[in-house]
Amino acid sequence: MSAPARAVIALGSNLGDRHEHLRAARAAIGSLPDTRLLAATRVEETPPLGGLDQPPYLNQMVLVATRLPPHDLLHALQSIETANGRERTGHWSSRTLDLDIVRYDDVALATADLTLPHPGVATRDFWQRELAELAPHDH
Repeated sequence: MSAPARAVIALGSNLGDRHEHLRAARAAIGSLPDTRLLAATRVEETPPLGGLDQPPYLNQMVLVATRLPPHDLLHALQSIETANGRERTGHWSSRTLDLDIVRYDDVALATADLTLPHPGVATRDFWQRELAELAPHDH
C-alpha cells in the first residue's frame, strides 16, 4: 500500500465560541478514517478577508497524514463544518467554522469545487506564517 498523503488544512472561525470550534475541528479531523493529525500551529487572530465588516477570525493550520483522496477529504471537511453550525450564506460571509485544504502532497488540481494548492496561499500572510510553523513537521 502506498504511503499516506500529507495534507495541510486551514481552520478558521469568527462566530460563536471560536476556540471551541477550532478544538472540535481538530478532534474531528484527527478521527477521520485513515487520517492522523501530525502537527498543529498556534492559533492566531486575524481581520476578516475581503474588507467586510465582521468579527475577527481565529486561524490555525494542521498537518495530517491521510489515505483519503482529495475530494473525499474535502467532503469530510464540509461535513465537519456543517456539524459545527456552518451555514453557507455567501462568499466571505462570517462562519462558525471554515476548513480549507491548502495543500495535498504535491497535487495540482483545478475542479469546480477544489483547487490545489489553494489559490489563497500566495496572498494570505497568516497562511505563510502557519505554513512556516508546520514546515519542520512536514517531511
